Amino acid sequence: MRIIIFGPPGSGKGTQAKLLCEEYGIPHISTGDLLRAAVAAGTPLGREAKSFLDAGNLVPDDVMIGLIREVLGSERAANGFILDGFPRTVAQAEALDKLFDEMHIPLDGVVSLRVEHEEVIRRLTSRRVCRGCGRIFNPSQLSSARQKQCPECGGELYQRSDDTPETARRRLDIYLKDTKPLKDFYRRSGRFVQIDGMQEIQTVHNAIVNLLNEKQLNR
Repeated sequence: MRIIIFGPPGSGKGTQAKLLCEEYGIPHISTGDLLRAAVAAGTPLGREAKSFLDAGNLVPDDVMIGLIREVLGSERAANGFILDGFPRTVAQAEALDKLFDEMHIPLDGVVSLRVEHEEVIRRLTSRRVCRGCGRIFNPSQLSSARQKQCPECGGELYQRSDDTPETARRRLDIYLKDTKPLKDFYRRSGRFVQIDGMQEIQTVHNAIVNLLNEKQLNR
């Protein structure tokens, strides 16, 4: 299974990606993690990306596509993948489609999680991050709002200083502006599925799996 997943900040995208990895036995490829790993490893593309990051600039699309090309051509992604964090614009989506064509990779679906705006704000301002493994948890995933330890690794849970209502609204506005044309792009090609992310975690997961499996059967 080869999937792109996106949704607004706080939509539960990371949680659903983890469940899909377990469902299909495929890796979660977060482009943020991919970029950090390449920079840390000092690969040619990592060094190139670092030069832009050090200057306070966005990493160009061709560098990101190069990083994605490397991981998609590796044994890690031989049986499929969940791509998270890219594309963010129509130009990036077009470049990614070209890469898929060159590598003869079929894209099974583009999953979008829909969450009401006020719920996004609520989730972002109440979520907790683990200092140990970096996982993000919303209140429903913790035994209590005062839980201090990560249920995965036991690391300290903390609230990010930028998880404020003002910052959350700004991030949501940027997401909505950038992704509307992206959704329209994938809708036109028949690869787009939108899921109600307001439901329980397992209900959302089941809905995604059912739609993806239905798409495969209809091919």
